[in-house]
Amino acid sequence: MSAKGDATGKRLYTLAIEGATYQGSVALLRGSEIIAQRALSAEDGGAPRAGRGERLMPAIAECLGEAGLARRPNQLARIVCGAGPGSFTSLRVAGSVAKGLAAGYGIDLFAVSSLLLSVTGAQPPLPPGEYLSVLDAMRGEFFAARIVWRDDSVAVQTAPSSLLSRNAIEDFQVTDRNLRVVGPGQEIDVHPHARGVAPILDAVLAAGPVELASWEPDYGRLAEAQVRWEAAHGGPLAS
Repeated sequence: MSAKGDATGKRLYTLAIEGATYQGSVALLRGSEIIAQRALSAEDGGAPRAGRGERLMPAIAECLGEAGLARRPNQLARIVCGAGPGSFTSLRVAGSVAKGLAAGYGIDLFAVSSLLLSVTGAQPPLPPGEYLSVLDAMRGEFFAARIVWRDDSVAVQTAPSSLLSRNAIEDFQVTDRNLRVVGPGQEIDVHPHARGVAPILDAVLAAGPVELASWEPDYGRLAEAQVRWEAAHGGPLAS
């Protein structure tokens, strides 16, 4: 399946949602072209950590409205959601919204690594090369994955994400001078962004949709509240 393959049908658009950090984002694509986008930063109203759910739905509505789809959501072909790893609460909000919309519209849901979207969604666009994409995992650690970004708009995450300390990240930079670190507060200071789906949409579609009923984002680790509860009670929290 390719993004271009939808041109003969009525469903032309892809809604992309990203929520691995407190600065979430939304993008609407027609094929691989970005039609509308929004970033859910502190400037959208309130503190960065407040009201993530309340700000996400209006941002989606604004993107659909900007493309004239507010009353024609049946032209949505699919939803793509950043799959993490990242902030437990932010990912849960974004994942729940993505699943709810996909179920409501009767369309497929696709997932893509949020670490990949830091590279492919960076503005200005990053040049081809190798990057270490990182996101804060708290407790002095970072979720990390090596990303190879080629000049033909192909980005590859070479292995599943892992947890690295700040010292380990610095060691990577010393041993590989060509490896640049990408992420919030890093050498290249960017957040994963939903617009990053655009250049890699065909690859996302080729991977196939997720199972809507059972899919959950890759949280990377347990929520902080659950960690504190288990430490206080000396055992796992029953699911």
